[in-house]
Amino acid sequence: QVELVESGGGLVQAGGSLRLSCATSRRIFRVGTISWYRQAPRLQRELVATITSDSSTTYADSVKGRFTISRDNAQNAVYLQMNSLKPEDTAVYYCNAEVPPPTIESSWLHYWGQGTQVTVSS
Repeated sequence: QVELVESGGGLVQAGGSLRLSCATSRRIFRVGTISWYRQAPRLQRELVATITSDSSTTYADSVKGRFTISRDNAQNAVYLQMNSLKPEDTAVYYCNAEVPPPTIESSWLHYWGQGTQVTVSS
């Protein structure tokens, strides 16, 4: 079952821009917190940016001032605008959704996309 679908990755030169998209279901979009993660070779998965259902946002220090996360309520989609890209931004980028549990004692539900490759050349 497809819950989230990423797109928009590609190959760009340093200093360039890309816009990633994460399309999801209406159910997940309306109640979930959506995040972008990335994973580079030999590195652990890193949280890049998060946006809540009420549009509150947070960013990793490494991307502050360069990346912007946003959501489109009509499209059930979350976007990551990436500007001033650096070679160290090269990674597979994943969209993640956290859905509140049925009770406070329960674990949050997590949904992951398949990822989209971003490569930034020097």
